[in-house]
Amino acid sequence: MDGGILAESQVETLRHAARELRLRTIANSSKTGTPHLGSCLSCMDLLVFLYWQVLKIDPANPRAPTRDRFILSKGHAAPALFQVLAEKGFYPRSWLDNYGENGSIFAEHPPAPSHLAGIEAATGSLGHGLPLGLGMALASRINKLDYNVYAVLSDGECNEGSNWEAALLAAAQKVSNLTIFIDYNKWQATGRSNEVLGLAPLADKWRAFGWRTEEIDGHDFTAMARVLAEGKGDERPKAVIAHTVKGKGVSFMEDDNNWHYRIPTEEEVRKSAQELGLEVVS
Repeated sequence: MDGGILAESQVETLRHAARELRLRTIANSSKTGTPHLGSCLSCMDLLVFLYWQVLKIDPANPRAPTRDRFILSKGHAAPALFQVLAEKGFYPRSWLDNYGENGSIFAEHPPAPSHLAGIEAATGSLGHGLPLGLGMALASRINKLDYNVYAVLSDGECNEGSNWEAALLAAAQKVSNLTIFIDYNKWQATGRSNEVLGLAPLADKWRAFGWRTEEIDGHDFTAMARVLAEGKGDERPKAVIAHTVKGKGVSFMEDDNNWHYRIPTEEEVRKSAQELGLEVVS
């Protein structure tokens, strides 16, 4: 990535990785009965972009003091993150074979950081990822360490007042090494996000709280690279409102909130593989 411009070969690499990881996540949901599939698929492109293009974390030394920090604040999308971390070499993919079984470290949400490489916080109680990320970003200043902190939040998670308290503090302290991506898929557990609470206009709210705020297509890798490049040098914390589609990548899952909890059948896994242009995962 040079100056925020991705080569077409880079974009195709990211697209292929996202397709592969979508299918593995779908197959895992079917095999283990793990829910929140739609939420995993909506943020997969964001995770792939961050881990392939942005985050400076060495899988061989995942606790290095100067590593970038990533927090999946929407912890219910952990099945997607687990696949990403395995693909990037934080642990062998074979570790995922016992996913969901008694004694497995892999469940519906991220475990404690001490239990699995690549995890910075046990999340899933929504509204905590941003405050934690803010603390980590401030710690870099206090400890004179050069690293950046990134977090992915859900739109429904913006219902939580803890996020807005953290937003006020981050702006006041000019925490420029803190960036959040909001997975704005327009759904939460029981309904449309903008019907449950008045989130819209979401970008204007973050701007009013003092953040550098941009809106993008959350499935467009080129747009992701551009907004991060344009934000360099700005002393404000950064919020990227990523407009996404819940269940992205599989037509019969897209924008269908039933897939917040529903588990795919083996036949639906095969149909998903066909739509993604991939072989069925065994």
